[in-house]
Amino acid sequence: MTVYITSSGHFLPGPAVDNDEMETILGKVHGKPSRLKNKILSSNGIKQRHYAIDAAHNTLISNQAMAAEAARDCLQHSPFTPADIPLLSCATSQGDMVLPGFASLVQAELALPHAEINSAHGICSSSLMAVKYAWMAIQCGEHRRGLVVCSELVSRLFKAGRYEVLSDESVDFNAEFLRWMLSDGAGAILLENAPRGRCFRIDWIKSYSHADAYPTCMSVGQGRDATDSRTWQDYPQYADAEKAGALLLRQDVRLLENIVKMGVDGFLRLIRDGMTAPGDIDHVLCHFSSAYFKSRIFQLMSMAGVAIPESKWYTNLYERGNTGCASILIMLDEFMRTQSYQVGDRIICMVPESGRFNVAYMHLTVVENE
Repeated sequence: MTVYITSSGHFLPGPAVDNDEMETILGKVHGKPSRLKNKILSSNGIKQRHYAIDAAHNTLISNQAMAAEAARDCLQHSPFTPADIPLLSCATSQGDMVLPGFASLVQAELALPHAEINSAHGICSSSLMAVKYAWMAIQCGEHRRGLVVCSELVSRLFKAGRYEVLSDESVDFNAEFLRWMLSDGAGAILLENAPRGRCFRIDWIKSYSHADAYPTCMSVGQGRDATDSRTWQDYPQYADAEKAGALLLRQDVRLLENIVKMGVDGFLRLIRDGMTAPGDIDHVLCHFSSAYFKSRIFQLMSMAGVAIPESKWYTNLYERGNTGCASILIMLDEFMRTQSYQVGDRIICMVPESGRFNVAYMHLTVVENE
C-alpha cells in the first residue's frame, strides 16, 4: 500500500534568539563570557534559534507540550482531529522524564484516545525511524493514517549551572561545543494511505548504522575521562555523576568529520543499489548541523562524481537553528508551505547522526489528487 505525507506542522518556542542574546539566556559559566562561542558560531552559520527556557532558567513549555503544539498545527491543515488518529509515532533525544516513553506523554498531551504508539529513541536520525514505523504500519494495512511528531528541548542541558558543578570547575571543548549548536523545537507530519491535494508520496526510507565500526561521538551519560567505563547510573550518587561531567551533552569533535564521509558513502550505496541517481533528484533536504559540514558534503560528493547543484538544496538551519531530530520535520514543513515544487518532482531527505554514526534517507515524490 502506498503512503503519502498529506499535512505538516511545527512549533518553535518563544521569540527568535540571535547570537548576541544566546549567552544572556543560557548564562555565563562562573560569570565569564565564553571564549569559544564566536568561533563555533562563525563555523556553524546559525543566526537565530529558539529556546524553551528563559533567562532565569525557567522552563516555559515542556518537550511533550511542544510536540503536541506541532501536532495540532499539522492537524489544522487536515480534515482530522486527534480523535481521528489511530497511530502516533514520536521521536526525541530526551523526553521530559526518563520513563515512560515519549509517545505516551505526547498522547496524553493531545488527549488522543485508543491510539497505537511508538517511541523512537536516538538522536537526529530517530526522526526518520519514527517516520518509518508509521510508514510501514500504514503500508501493511494496520492503519489508514498516522501522526509522526519529533521534538527536542535541549536548552535545559545548557544552563550555566550545569557546568558550574564540575569538580574541577573547568569546561572542556567537547562539553561546550554543542551549547552553541543546538536549540529547541518540534515538527510533525501526517501520513495517509491515499493522496490528498498536492502531497508527497513516500517511495522508500533507508538507514545505515556504523556503530560497529566507530566509537561514540555524541552522548549524555559518560564522564569526560574516556578510560572510565562508568555511566551516570554507576556513580554512588547522581551528584557524583554530575560533578564528573557525566550529565553533560558531549561531542567528540575529533570524530565528527566521519559523519560527512558516512553520509556520502550511504548516498553512493543508494545509487549503486538503483534507488536513486543524482540527475533524478529535484530537491535535497539535508539535516547538516553546520555550514562547515555543508561545504564538506559538497566537496566529497563532487569528488565522488555524484554532485547535486546547490540550487536544489533547501535548508532553514540558519534561521530556525539545529533542533536535532525535529530538524528534518521542521524543514519539511517549511519546504511544503513556502517553496516551489511541481508534480513529479523527486525529493531526497538526508539525516546524518553523529551519536554513533547512523545516517537515514527518505525519498519522496510530489503527487496531486484533485
